[in-house]
Amino acid sequence: MSTPISVPRGLKNVIVTDTEIGDVRGEEGFYHYRQYDATQLARTATFEDVWHLMVFGTLPSPEQSAAFVRRIGALRVIDDETVELLRRVAGPGVEPLAALRVALAALGVADRPTFDMDRPELVDAALRTGAVVPTILAAAHRISQGLDVLDPDPEADHVSDYLRMATGSSDAEAADSLRTYLITTIDHGFNASTFAGRVVASTGSDMTSSVLGALGAFLGPRHGGAPSRALAALDEIGDPANTRDWVRGRIERGEIVMGFGHAVYRTRDPRAELLKSVVRQRYDSDLVRQAMAVEAEIEAAINELKPGRRLYANVEFYAGVLMHEVGLPVDMFTPTFGVARVVGWTANILEQVAEAKIIRPVARYVGPEPVRAE
Repeated sequence: MSTPISVPRGLKNVIVTDTEIGDVRGEEGFYHYRQYDATQLARTATFEDVWHLMVFGTLPSPEQSAAFVRRIGALRVIDDETVELLRRVAGPGVEPLAALRVALAALGVADRPTFDMDRPELVDAALRTGAVVPTILAAAHRISQGLDVLDPDPEADHVSDYLRMATGSSDAEAADSLRTYLITTIDHGFNASTFAGRVVASTGSDMTSSVLGALGAFLGPRHGGAPSRALAALDEIGDPANTRDWVRGRIERGEIVMGFGHAVYRTRDPRAELLKSVVRQRYDSDLVRQAMAVEAEIEAAINELKPGRRLYANVEFYAGVLMHEVGLPVDMFTPTFGVARVVGWTANILEQVAEAKIIRPVARYVGPEPVRAE
């Protein structure tokens, strides 16, 4: 038996596998999807084209792109039984992501283990799962609000259709802004949810169970829930002149400043910089002006209170602002994050299945010395 190797708590900076999907270079303030700059893709590509890149490894030709849009559009449709299940579970006070967990489990009840599937079957399962997530989330939200459920439009693009199903309306500029956000958040290295999904997939389990493993990690407030919390911080602060006292109070109480700092980036978060440019250019609103003023004040306050420790706005800070401006309600901020991230999860699951190796680390026992039975 090989000797176990001790690693940092939380596996921080530990390389656990090889990947061709992408990487985050925290010291450089840069991340990429396969060989492409992720923020450049967010500026120029469609959501479906980046989805194609994540699954198949290449950006599609125009003909492939059109075919992929049609393929995803058809897969967005859910059956009446799923809608009825959502009506039973997605009542007032039920988070759309919690309802998603139930609906996905029901849809995947007959899934076969990935261990027994060939590549085309695996891709079909991955695309089907990613396609139905926005439909389920939008339906769960509208049911919880007492609104009519809107059916997907298979002819529409993925982002526009999601925005329409969730809010009841969608204009081109709002959909384009949301597309930028969703592309920036498809994947971001071996974050907790992606890793959790790969652990489940490594056992040969089915696609739905692997995605549910990722979703379970995503539901934790240390991971997926920051966009709404960052917007709530802006509500708490109000006038930007109140910012320094607000920051000082949080630091004195040992609390984190929501929307600032990142576990990987040691410079500005490129996603935050991109979303900031989008909202600044497209939305002349009090919220955007407040966010920009508060961002500057928080940076100055942290520099004053913790000299030498630079904390910058992360993607969640401006994600909440952008989603508010495109018409999404606060309870749909984190679910919307999930609409993008499920594409990254399924791409990683496909890669993990191909690796055909179970993830099986060990733990160091630190409890009382055991007594051997005689």
